[in-house]
Amino acid sequence: MLFLKYLQNNNVRVVLEAVDKPEIPMESLMDPLKAGLAHEEYVTGLINTIYDAAQKAKDFRTMQFLDWFIKEQGEEETNAHDLITKMELFGTDPKGLYMLDNELKARVYTAPSLVI
Repeated sequence: MLFLKYLQNNNVRVVLEAVDKPEIPMESLMDPLKAGLAHEEYVTGLINTIYDAAQKAKDFRTMQFLDWFIKEQGEEETNAHDLITKMELFGTDPKGLYMLDNELKARVYTAPSLVI
């Protein structure tokens, strides 16, 4: 939504289209975690590509806008790596899964403090 608002604030017409259902087979408990990490890495690459184009165009406003996303993606990739590590350590232990579930459900979403 932040990207949408940013584009609208910069007089860019945005057209939202349908997103295809992902075709990723999930056969083990680790598959969604690994797919999540791969997706975060993909998103990081997209943001880096946009940042590179903005830098080449000397579009400082867009570069500043993207700074928060760059930091956030670093956190998201770290979280995904950490979750995979925890699942590798105790993913088959019911007590470990219970503790991990409690840890994850205690997380609180904090909206970005971006002013666009």
